[in-house]
Amino acid sequence: MTSQNQAIALLHRLVAIPSLSLQESRATAWLVEQMAANGYICAFVDDAGNAVGEIGPADAARTVILLGHIDTVPGDIPVRIEDSPTGRLLYGRGSVDAKGPLATFTAAVARVGDAWAREHNIRLVVVGAVEEEYATSKGARFIRDRFNGSDEPVPDFCIIGEPSSWQRVTLGYKGRVLVEMEASQPMAHTAGPDAGVATVAVDLWNWVSAYAAEFNAPHDKAFDQLLPSLRDLRTWTDEHLHDRVAAKIGIRLPVDFPIDDFLAGLVDWANQRTATDTPLAPFSSASIEDGGVKRVEVVGPLTHLSLGIYAHEPAWRSDRNNALVRAFLAAIREQASDRGGERPGFVVKTGTSDMNVVGPAWGCPILAYGPGDSSLDHTPNEHIALDEYWQAVLVLEQALRNLG
Repeated sequence: MTSQNQAIALLHRLVAIPSLSLQESRATAWLVEQMAANGYICAFVDDAGNAVGEIGPADAARTVILLGHIDTVPGDIPVRIEDSPTGRLLYGRGSVDAKGPLATFTAAVARVGDAWAREHNIRLVVVGAVEEEYATSKGARFIRDRFNGSDEPVPDFCIIGEPSSWQRVTLGYKGRVLVEMEASQPMAHTAGPDAGVATVAVDLWNWVSAYAAEFNAPHDKAFDQLLPSLRDLRTWTDEHLHDRVAAKIGIRLPVDFPIDDFLAGLVDWANQRTATDTPLAPFSSASIEDGGVKRVEVVGPLTHLSLGIYAHEPAWRSDRNNALVRAFLAAIREQASDRGGERPGFVVKTGTSDMNVVGPAWGCPILAYGPGDSSLDHTPNEHIALDEYWQAVLVLEQALRNLG
């Protein structure tokens, strides 16, 4: 059985191995070795590059997939353990998002053990997915398609590895769509009558902001709102003496957002902004589903405008009244009794996760769980409290046993 010191050593080493998106192979290979050394009956790197470990019978009556991710965003944070007034802290990129939750999965399933899983006829599959921090979500899509109800059974339960703190579970994530725009106009003197090409990007941002403001008017909670952010804005003059502008807008989507209406409005804006004689026809969201990219061009008398729409993921919110949630609540209460009676809680997030990829496909009870303060995600100060990490290991172990 994995001890507290062994679990901490697992996390420490995993964080110490760099694993930027598209550069995860060293970390996945190491994690597979650790899974095999800790009693997993099956541990391998799959065709997508994911680290996968399994215990229990392959034909078990129930399947639980614990889907974490092993990739991180960039950022060089020296990996170290420091003492603090509240206990030891592990610093390093990915310690919170999301190697802490992934190590929690790995250690907790090792503690449950293959013998228990076989006795209770349950299959536990731990996945360290690649490219979660990348727009492709390659690892999660591969696992989703593997457990499709034909090649492998659709899981009965799914746990996503994301930080929520040890006493909370996450029930939902907002969706997302990315819009890239590039426009060009013949180079002109700034004293001329035509507005500079940079104003095309300004007009696009103003249109998106106005659309969001109108949509959000009846909604008070951020989870229910449309939340745009301007991620990039650049201007330059090319070798053909055309002034150019490029912009990128990320938009967080609420549950059941009418994406086709938004796309129709975007196309209408492009047609009007360029005053084109050959208007672009609206298109449906089917062209941007499952990692698809839609690129369109609108040419007007002065302005040539191109749009790229991609990385669309619908929002997903899970039900709180199911066996998976009850298993976690009971496990959290049991651990909380030794820590002053902290109460379990629920949360929904305004970001996205691999829940958005697998939730709509599987339709099974699903939640996200993992130690760590999510406000530290992607920050220069990313760190995790090792005491909280160990509490999460014990909570997850008990939650899995409760499912049995």
